[in-house]
Amino acid sequence: RLTGQQQEINSLMQRKSAVDEENTRLKNEFSNLNRKFKDKSQELKDTEECAQKKEEQNRLVIKNLEEENKGLNICCADLLSDLEKLRKQEAQWKREKSGNDAIIKNLETDLAETRQQIKSLHSICSNLSSQVAVKQEELFQKNCDVVRAK
Repeated sequence: RLTGQQQEINSLMQRKSAVDEENTRLKNEFSNLNRKFKDKSQELKDTEECAQKKEEQNRLVIKNLEEENKGLNICCADLLSDLEKLRKQEAQWKREKSGNDAIIKNLETDLAETRQQIKSLHSICSNLSSQVAVKQEELFQKNCDVVRAK
């Protein structure tokens, strides 16, 4: 009976040894998996932090771009307003120029007519001067005749 118990004890010891080895192997595997899990957890945390930083940077970039866009829109609106004012001013200047051109044309016509009148008056003046000279000559002759007659 002792050998049967001894065999059973030996068998149990072998099983305990096998269980202990399996336990040690499982503990090592668990330790390795736990280390990998911690590494992956840290990697995930780092990735999340990086993604969060990128997201924050993107928000800042978007905010800055929106501000810049707002400024550009204001600038564009100002430029369009200036352009509209300049177009109105150009139209006004064109109207004024057209009116001035008409005035200049009228003045040129008046000038041409005045020159013609001056030419005509010069001609009349010349004729009158000739007539005056003739009349003065006649008067001189009559004075001479009057003096002789006295």
